[in-house]
Amino acid sequence: MDSQGASGKPPVKSQEDLRGHFGQVSPLAEKKVLHHLDKFCHDFIALSPFLVIASSDGNGHADASPRGDAPGFVSVIDDKTLLIPDRRGNNRVDTFGNIIASPGVGLIFMVPGINETLRINGRAEISQEPDLLTPLTVQNVTPIIGLKVHVDEVYFHCGKALMRSKLWSPAAQVERNSFPTLGRIIAEQTAAVEVEVAEKAMEEAYRTRLY
Repeated sequence: MDSQGASGKPPVKSQEDLRGHFGQVSPLAEKKVLHHLDKFCHDFIALSPFLVIASSDGNGHADASPRGDAPGFVSVIDDKTLLIPDRRGNNRVDTFGNIIASPGVGLIFMVPGINETLRINGRAEISQEPDLLTPLTVQNVTPIIGLKVHVDEVYFHCGKALMRSKLWSPAAQVERNSFPTLGRIIAEQTAAVEVEVAEKAMEEAYRTRLY
């Protein structure tokens, strides 16, 4: 294959190549980026029960992790700071480990029924401040640790991806029994536990150990 690549265009290997391929950023796309949370951001976060946080370790190995709870589970401390409480999980602590090595994070907030998302880029630190975490108590369980995110950039992302995916459409939902349970998947991938045991353990965890 020649240097033009399969598309007939030069390969994209630099920032200049990238901009040459896509063209210039529209003025509106540039202007929509804020450096603080305005009232629309506050309101969207208050409605959001789900986000994805991207982080990376000191060697550039990336990770994306979901976070979810009742709408408004993320605390807005001020116009430049968020606090994401840590709920009960599997203790892999990939995100926390990454933050210690490299504080840069990216967040995507989603609200069911709204196709647009809210993106926040910033720097995170581990928080163990009781005065910030105690108000985030759920079912009498107070988080003892969380991620404090200092906002650098924030902007709303258009709804094309969610529209194309039909993410919120009931007609697009997959029948749960059409895909194996997580217990079965783990059992077969690891060969370390019987399927029935793994499925029962997962059901128990979902029922009794969400918090």
